Amino acid sequence: MIDLETRELEYFIALADELHFGRAAVRLSIAQPALSKAIRRIENRLGVPLFIRSSRHVELTPAGKALQEHGRHALNALGAAVRHARRAAGTPAHLRLVLKPGGDAGLLSRILAEYAHQPDACQVDILFSGPADRADFLHDGRADVGLLYAPFDDLDGLAHETLHTEDRVVIVPSGHRLAGHASVRMSDLEGETLPRWKGVPGGDGTGPEVADVVQMLQMITVSRMIGVLPRSLVDPVPADLVCVPVTDAPPSRLVLAWNEQDRRPLVASFVAAASRAAPAHNPVSP
Repeated sequence: MIDLETRELEYFIALADELHFGRAAVRLSIAQPALSKAIRRIENRLGVPLFIRSSRHVELTPAGKALQEHGRHALNALGAAVRHARRAAGTPAHLRLVLKPGGDAGLLSRILAEYAHQPDACQVDILFSGPADRADFLHDGRADVGLLYAPFDDLDGLAHETLHTEDRVVIVPSGHRLAGHASVRMSDLEGETLPRWKGVPGGDGTGPEVADVVQMLQMITVSRMIGVLPRSLVDPVPADLVCVPVTDAPPSRLVLAWNEQDRRPLVASFVAAASRAAPAHNPVSP
């Protein structure tokens, strides 16, 4: 007998990732009480606690950590099985594009419009990732193509096409010591508090953990940290914040990436359209 249904496992994984009932419920598009009830039902069925809860904190138990690791693999395997079955049956294709919220440098609409003119264009499903797992979507088959940022995302095993190159800026409160500078160098940031990105081990940040740019900007607004990002991720600049170019920071490249073993015409067609839509046209064929 299978102890968990697929949907219940999806509920658990969402909460294990977010460690916040409200954010997990939004991610799942369900009401928060329904999520709480589902998690209690899962724990009762398994006979073990998966989370330690308090009014301000949600934490995984050792059993929860084990289920998170193996449950994610199970969901990925099931998704891959369904995709292969549909592909074998000739089910009309959907192209799945993964990106982080706001991580398109303003190009997504232009790319989709260009792709829609392709005679073989199909429906494009947009998937949103966490701060650092877009490459995983491409490696395990959850997505066909993705918008990634180099050198931040790991491109090992992925073919890619650069769509946009931009400078990086430091974001500081308007009253910060660097706010009036025309530009800064990385050495000027020494001693400053930088964010720790959720799901990114070994980072240089010493400040509070953040899961996305919105959270980071909120923490900068209240002077808990500063941040360094590609310029397009803070356009427009929020009120009370200032962006200053970092002259010696490596440039950021927005790339369209796909599994280097994926030679399907479906992918090649989208890559060609994205290349034409990019500011600098550099055709490539997967």
